[in-house]
Amino acid sequence: MIPPEVHQQLRQAHAEGNYEPLLRLIPYAGLIGIQCSRQGDDLLFCLPASQDNIGNPLLPAIHGGVIAGFMELSAALYLLIFSESAAIPKIIDFSIDYLRAGHYRDTYAQCQLWRQGRRVTNVAITAWQGDPDEPIATARAHFKIEEMTSPLK
Repeated sequence: MIPPEVHQQLRQAHAEGNYEPLLRLIPYAGLIGIQCSRQGDDLLFCLPASQDNIGNPLLPAIHGGVIAGFMELSAALYLLIFSESAAIPKIIDFSIDYLRAGHYRDTYAQCQLWRQGRRVTNVAITAWQGDPDEPIATARAHFKIEEMTSPLK
């Protein structure tokens, strides 16, 4: 169960557009350097270029596992912020399609909620560098969620 004060912290972070305190609570987010900002009613996730995330130094290119981890974490954060789940979403399934090399530069991701049921939620994630119309990867994630038993106010 997510404590009510954490739900309040999530709502406050979204209202202020400052997600840094939430990201500091997730060690992997700090390890890869993920950032989150609000764009209108949506969220934009950023993976800044970092030598620590390079998998192929010859290109150089970001390690595929870092790209997948970035996209999965983006989807989980998206659900934490936009859903009123009683517990932290738990990944059931994650499927990624690598479309282009993730070169050594900033990488961005956006999520789209496809379906939210009472127990399972489906999220689509798109990652790109430079041009959103030329994604480097797309992914689908299914999360187990728990409905709130009473509304938070």
